[in-house]
Amino acid sequence: MKLAFSTLGVPGLPIPDVVELAVDHGYQGVELRAHPEEPVHVGIGAAERADVAARFRAAGLTVLAVAGYARVAEAGDDGPVLDALRQHLALARDLGAPYVRVFPGGGDQDPAEADATAARRLAAVAPYAHDLGVRLLLETHDSHRTAADACRVLGLVGHLSVGAVWDVLHTWLGGEDPVASHAALAPHLGYVQVKDVASAEDTSPLPLGRGTLPLAAILTALVRANFADAAQDAPAEGWVSWEYEKRWHPEAAELPTLLDAGRDHLRGLLAAAAGTRSVTRESQRREPGQHP
Repeated sequence: MKLAFSTLGVPGLPIPDVVELAVDHGYQGVELRAHPEEPVHVGIGAAERADVAARFRAAGLTVLAVAGYARVAEAGDDGPVLDALRQHLALARDLGAPYVRVFPGGGDQDPAEADATAARRLAAVAPYAHDLGVRLLLETHDSHRTAADACRVLGLVGHLSVGAVWDVLHTWLGGEDPVASHAALAPHLGYVQVKDVASAEDTSPLPLGRGTLPLAAILTALVRANFADAAQDAPAEGWVSWEYEKRWHPEAAELPTLLDAGRDHLRGLLAAAAGTRSVTRESQRREPGQHP
């Protein structure tokens, strides 16, 4: 499984420094937060886009996703939301990123109405996403924080170019068991965002393994399913990305000082999960009554 981190954890950091961090600390990819306060957003021109893509390519890194802020279930006219989706898809294509992250943002609307709005907008741009070779991924977040919530929308869309990002904090906050979250999202899953926090009441970011999120159970579910994005004709590994929310919590520790320990923690959990899978498969291969 491949590891990435989000630039939400290093707000405003220039792209050359982001690339250097990923290389130096053994991450294979980066989620690029696409916002006007960041170096990469939909307003940058063709030359800047080409330069960013070239820097990642030269370093052997993947721009995993353009993490945009379009809210597909938001009340109002479709036009501005569809424009934002198309702009972020074009940016991802130019950067060589396979994914664009979007939010639900349904607010306090009736859930059925919010579902229908999100599905209508995602379906409208799905053919464009397909033509560009980019997938739109609806994050488990805000009005649709659980996998069950997100899958109501994805089931209405029914297009391979529209899938899901599993933000593990929000499904946990929604009271959903990791095995149930994974089972629901598996047919749609592009990649997984991991993080850690102290409690449901205190969601300030913590180093991975220092909080209460069930990361071992989450990664075990992924490993046992041999997680990969079949819709993208992906390689055998899926992607796990650490979204450390430093931008929203300036008092939190600096992400660069945590990257090595975070990488090692994720690798350790993945190795343990792989060992469990091997033992389980070995026991399944034995005949009834056969002993180890």
